[in-house]
Amino acid sequence: MDFKLTEEQELIRKNMREFCEKYVDPIAAEIDEQARFPKEVFEKLGAGDWMGIPVPTKYGGAGSSYLTHIVAVEELSRSCAASGFTLSIHVGIVEMLLLLYGTEDQKQKYLPPLARGEELGAFVLTEPGAGTDVMAAQTEITRDGDDYVINGTKTFTSNGPNAGVYIVFGWTDKSAGRKGMSAFIVPKGTPGMRVGEHFQKMGIRASQTSEMIFENCRIPKDNLLGKEGDGLAIAMTGLDHGRIGIAAQSVGILQAALDESIKYSKQRIQFGAPISRNQAIAWMIADMATDLAAARFLTYHAAWLKDEGKPFSREASMAKLFAAEAAMKHTIKAVQIQGGYGYCKGAKVERLMRDAKITEIYEGTSEAQRMVISGSLLR
Repeated sequence: MDFKLTEEQELIRKNMREFCEKYVDPIAAEIDEQARFPKEVFEKLGAGDWMGIPVPTKYGGAGSSYLTHIVAVEELSRSCAASGFTLSIHVGIVEMLLLLYGTEDQKQKYLPPLARGEELGAFVLTEPGAGTDVMAAQTEITRDGDDYVINGTKTFTSNGPNAGVYIVFGWTDKSAGRKGMSAFIVPKGTPGMRVGEHFQKMGIRASQTSEMIFENCRIPKDNLLGKEGDGLAIAMTGLDHGRIGIAAQSVGILQAALDESIKYSKQRIQFGAPISRNQAIAWMIADMATDLAAARFLTYHAAWLKDEGKPFSREASMAKLFAAEAAMKHTIKAVQIQGGYGYCKGAKVERLMRDAKITEIYEGTSEAQRMVISGSLLR
């Protein structure tokens, strides 16, 4: 068994770390405080070929592996979890779904600007009454000649205010049950689609989240992604990919918490010695590093399975569940290690703790992951 990353992947990690130190670290606290989307960072990511790592070169991407993309998400999240999440949604869900289900014309039209970072992608699934229970969605999409017409309200749409390409889900035949949902590509500026309420969040504040409102939004039939009735399967496939991305984001957050804890514990003097010599502190750091290693292995394994063309749904859920809960657990410990200083605004560990919480919620809660994992084992 070989657990080593390739030379390319190690180079991606090194280059992303250098990118973050130059462009992301200096503004991470500011964009969190202001809840500002860092457009300038994503323009540079696009120029550096980071926005389409696993997309084939013929569609404008780098033609690399999904694991390579995951390494980039992890490293970006280590500096700014909001930016790591934005990249994960863009590549891991939107681009992957276009690659897997899009027609050749759709791929040629939408993937190059996404892969170059000229447009941002958004995944428009959740509704006010339909989170984990996707089947409770109310959005209706009716056929009208050569067009489809969308009516409904979506919520918690990550990248909603900034996206150029939206993948939208709704009922084309609700009487058909699980086979009645369909997915559509909706470009920005389409009449009848507008951004609704912007949400002010506890964490990942630089990732903008909003409602998306559809009022007689008319799109051509050529914008159907996959076939009518494929929507639920497409959504679940997107979430499987996205969960590996959230696991990577969690690993990045946890790595940053470990970095901050080691640095602070060596510098903070109490009772005449660094607090790192205190067994209570040292053991917190040991537990943090151990869970980090386990979370990273689970995450990379799930991404490797995807690259190998093997089933990875259960492993994606395992990686997300473990990594997210580890990130939450240990960012709390990182704040504890820094005491009152860690509890103050401006402390990186305070931001990490707020950012970590959402990883247990989006792309399927921890409870939903346990449902997926146990279901796959007990069927």
